[in-house]
Amino acid sequence: MGRVAIFIDGGYLDYTLRDDFQLAKIDYAKLSEGLAGEKEILRTYYYHCLPYQSDPPTVEESERFGKMQAFFHALRRIPRYEVREGRLEFRGTRDDGSPILQQKRVDVMLAVDLTLLSARRQISDAILVTGDSDFIPPVNVARNEGVVVWLYHGTKNPPHNELWQLADERVPLTQEFIDSIGFQPQ
Repeated sequence: MGRVAIFIDGGYLDYTLRDDFQLAKIDYAKLSEGLAGEKEILRTYYYHCLPYQSDPPTVEESERFGKMQAFFHALRRIPRYEVREGRLEFRGTRDDGSPILQQKRVDVMLAVDLTLLSARRQISDAILVTGDSDFIPPVNVARNEGVVVWLYHGTKNPPHNELWQLADERVPLTQEFIDSIGFQPQ
């Protein structure tokens, strides 16, 4: 049956939920269970950054920051969930005055986790929810170590073509799947 690790690029998933599924709210525990199927889950790794705050932050920035902190806290309470926080670096402003931000550490953390778990033979399968070409080298390592790599992706934000070709299994996220893992407030 094997053991799986799930690697979720939070920014990519956010865009996919927004663009493909009208900002659908999902249950992240159900997401992991649905992605893993019958396989034992070693852990789900969720990679993202807290939103940018100017100095001093606006009321809207503070609210958005607080909501994301609460969301990360809720994810950490799910069994076998690991939240890996990167950070946003300010790189200047656009002509319209909006900040230019660059995400740091997120891709590297995912790449290191995938590489280490594969090289240490901790997993038989790796499930990625991403589209970034930065993950081509660690996916190559995982495959060379005998790990089956599953790529789950959106359709309006498709994955990089080379990443898609490299994955052993490619699964577009569907409305039916998203509906099955929908968040049900209690």
